[in-house]
Amino acid sequence: MPELHKRQGPGKFADTGPQNVLPHKITSLLPSVLSGFGYSRPVILIFLAVFAAWFLSSEETSSLSHSYAICSSSGARVYTVDHVVPNVQCLVVDGSLILDIGSLDDVMARWVARGRLRSSLQIRYLDKSSIVVPGLSDSHAHILEYGASRQLLLTNAKTIKDTVALVRQYILDNDDILNDSSKFIEGWGWDHTSWPVEEWPTWDDLEMDPIVRGRPIILQSKDAHALWISKKTYALNSPWPSEVEGGVVIKDSFGDPTGVLLDNAQDLVEIPAPTEQDLLRRFNTAVNDALSYGLTSIHDAGLKPISLEFFRRFTKRPGIRIYGMRYFEENGPYWGNISKPIINAGDGRLNARSVKIFADGALRSGGAALNEPYCDHPHTKGFMRLDAKVLADVVPKFLRDGWQVNVHAIGDYANGVVLDTFETALKDVNVTALRPRLEHAQILTKTDLKRVGKLGVISSIQPTHAISDMWFAEERLGSERVKGLYAFRSLLDHGSRLAFGSDFPVEDMNPLSGFYAAITRLSPEGQSPSGPSGWFPEQRLTRMESLRGMTIDAAYASFTEDSLGSLVPGKRADYVVLSQDIMTIPVDQILSTKVQATVIDGRLAFGQV
Repeated sequence: MPELHKRQGPGKFADTGPQNVLPHKITSLLPSVLSGFGYSRPVILIFLAVFAAWFLSSEETSSLSHSYAICSSSGARVYTVDHVVPNVQCLVVDGSLILDIGSLDDVMARWVARGRLRSSLQIRYLDKSSIVVPGLSDSHAHILEYGASRQLLLTNAKTIKDTVALVRQYILDNDDILNDSSKFIEGWGWDHTSWPVEEWPTWDDLEMDPIVRGRPIILQSKDAHALWISKKTYALNSPWPSEVEGGVVIKDSFGDPTGVLLDNAQDLVEIPAPTEQDLLRRFNTAVNDALSYGLTSIHDAGLKPISLEFFRRFTKRPGIRIYGMRYFEENGPYWGNISKPIINAGDGRLNARSVKIFADGALRSGGAALNEPYCDHPHTKGFMRLDAKVLADVVPKFLRDGWQVNVHAIGDYANGVVLDTFETALKDVNVTALRPRLEHAQILTKTDLKRVGKLGVISSIQPTHAISDMWFAEERLGSERVKGLYAFRSLLDHGSRLAFGSDFPVEDMNPLSGFYAAITRLSPEGQSPSGPSGWFPEQRLTRMESLRGMTIDAAYASFTEDSLGSLVPGKRADYVVLSQDIMTIPVDQILSTKVQATVIDGRLAFGQV
C-alpha cells in the first residue's frame, strides 16, 4: 500500500507519515462480511478505501515520526519565548531535540539542504485557533502531597460542619476504614478564612459526629501550615511539650489544647509512613493531572524528605521533569558538604541541587513573621520557624558547598532576615552560579523590594495566592502595609527574576490560573476588592512577562535554561499545544483554554497533535 499523503490547511507540503498497512485479518474479513449483506464488489472496494483512509489518518494523528514539524496553517502561532525570534510558523523536531524554527518554506529548504528528502519530514498543522508554547513549569509545588490530597479533599467545605460531614462520608465510603476504628484518616484543604466565621476548628467538632468520634484523624489546612487533629491522634502522640519553638499548639482560655497545631508544632504528630503503593498512586495521580495541564517540569518543594527518595527510585520512569528541593532538618546534622547534588538523572528527568529552608509560617494561619503586629490580631507579629542565627550559620555553608538555597519567606520581617543572610553570604560566593531563591516573597518593605533584584535573588512567586488572599489581606495587614504584598511588578522592575508556581495542592494546579491571576489580579469570576481593574492593578504583569515566568525564567531558577524554557534549535523538544491564543484573546476567555497536547523530548505525554 502506498504512503498516505494528506493535505491539511493551505500549506505547500503534504503530511507524510510512516508507511502503514491495514491488519491482514481486517482486510480479509471485511469483503466477506460486506458481501454477506448483499453489497456489490465496487461498493466493497469503495468501503475499503474509505476505511483505509480513516485508519491511516487515525494512526498518523496518534503517533509522531522521529522527525516532524508542527506548523500553523496561517501566521506565526508558535511562541518561542526568545527575544530574537519571538514567533514563528513552524517548529521542527528531530528525535528529542528542536532542530529548526521558522516559516514552512525556510525550514523545508534547510531540511533539504541537509541532504534529506522532503517526504521524510512529517508535517502536522495546528487548528486555526491553536498555538504552541514551550513546556510549562511550576516552580513551587508538592507532588506527592497533591496526590495524597485527592483522597479526602476538603477545599469545598464552607463551614466546620461541612468539613466534618466530608470526613464522615469518607469513612462511610471506605469499608476498611469504617470497620477498623484504628486506621488513620488523612485529609487536606480546610480553610478557616473562607468560613462565615473565621475561627479555628477543634477536636470537639470531630467528636460530635458518632461515625467520626474516637478515630485517629489528621486534617491538613489549605496552606499546609496547620493541622486539625482528633483527640485520639493527640493521645497517640503524648506526651506533649509545654512550648514548641517555631510553632504553636492552639489552646482555649483555660490553657488546654483544642486540636489545632501551627507550623513546627505539626512535627509533633507522627503520621503513618505511606507504603510504596501509596506513594506510587499519589505520584501517578499528580503527574497525570500535571501533564493534562501542560506542565512538563515541576520544582518539588516537598514537605517531607520521603519525596526525593521516592523520585530517585523512579528516575527512569517516563513522565514529567522534576527539580527537587532537599529538606533541611533544623535539628539534624549539616549535610551540604557530604552529599552530592543530583544532576540530569534519568536523562534529565530528575535534578536536585537545592535545599529548602523554612524561615516563617503563613499569612493565612497568622504565622508569617511581620515587622509590626497583625492588624486583626494586634497581640502577635507571627513567628519565625527558624532562628536567624541558624539561618546565618547554614545558608553560607550550603552556598559555599555549591547548593542553591531556597528559603520559604512570607512576612516582611522574615524576608528581611533572609535577605540580610543572603547579602552577607553573597560577598563570598558567585550569585549567578548559585541563584538563591525567595520562596513566596510575599510581603516586602520598599527597601527590600529593591534589594532582591540588587542581590540577584530569584523571586519564586505564586500568582494565584494573590487572588486567594486579596479578600482578607488588608484586614490582616492594614491599608499601607498591604501594598507590599504580592508586589510582582515592583519585584520585576527592580531586577528580580520571577519564577511562577502554584504551590499545589494549596492552589489550583493549572498554570493558566497563575497566568490569568498575574495579568489581571482578578478572581476567576472577574472580581477583586478594588473592582474590575484588579487588586492593586499597578502590580499586574504583561502576558509575555507571565509566560516567561512559566517557561524560561522558571528554567533559569532550576539551572536548565540552556536546555529548556524556550523553543530554539538545540534545546529539548518540550512544548504544549493550547486550544486558544492566550497571548491575544480577551482575558475572560483565558481560563477556558484547553491543553490539546503536552510533549516531552519530542514525544506525546498527553493528548494528540
